[in-house]
Amino acid sequence: MSAVDEKHASFERYKEDVHKEGKPFFPYAMFHDTVMSLVVVGVIITLACVWYFTADGTEPGELGPWYTDKADPGTTNFIPRPDWYFYFLFYLLRIFKWPESVILGTVGIPTILMILLFALPFIDRRRERRPLRRPVAVLAAVLTAVSMGVLTYKGATARESLGSEAVAAVDDWSQQQGGFSEEAHRGAEIFAQVGCLQCHVYLGSGSANVGAPELSSIGSSGQDAEFFARYVSNPAAFGNNVMPSFENLGAENLAAIGAFLESSKGPQ
Repeated sequence: MSAVDEKHASFERYKEDVHKEGKPFFPYAMFHDTVMSLVVVGVIITLACVWYFTADGTEPGELGPWYTDKADPGTTNFIPRPDWYFYFLFYLLRIFKWPESVILGTVGIPTILMILLFALPFIDRRRERRPLRRPVAVLAAVLTAVSMGVLTYKGATARESLGSEAVAAVDDWSQQQGGFSEEAHRGAEIFAQVGCLQCHVYLGSGSANVGAPELSSIGSSGQDAEFFARYVSNPAAFGNNVMPSFENLGAENLAAIGAFLESSKGPQ
């Protein structure tokens, strides 16, 4: 028997053994996973080396420059967003609102899915691997892929009413509130620029996070502009240890924000 025939016969015996006894995880699947992991890591290292050694400071190389403009820690126009592979979770958190159901979205659903993923090999121990003979598993995989795809797309295209977009909405806010004074209008612009809409909602703009209240009608609470200015300056003094202090805005800007909040009595 030639070497080729012997190899072919050995492969046929191997297929018969797999058909009868199944294919063990060790060493076959472990070997394949190890090889693929090394390939992926090797590709990442190669791309990193190409990026690093072909670029020179701000001069772009094959894969772009080392860096462009330096980060500005004081910017108010930057909207933080997660990496693309977390977009599905990013949008999931927009569905589950604080504080009623946020734990379900952040801990409950991901934990349940992770437990099911780990338990699957112990639950389904059949040797059948043909997709047409496993409709439940195929349907679950398709639904998972479609759900994550839709949530990823929605997370990638979600728009935040922050920065320049929120500043552009100030005139509309003024119109809905029956008209701002000059100082209140300036306070609304400051409010839109300094990141308040990351936690608060105002006339449909912004996102509700960490239990922050909706501020469209905050002026109806009966408090004056001076109170709001003092509150924004040092929320901890009023028992609010979640909201950061905006004392660094200065007395003039805080007074303008106070006037804006006092004028916010709800759509007219």
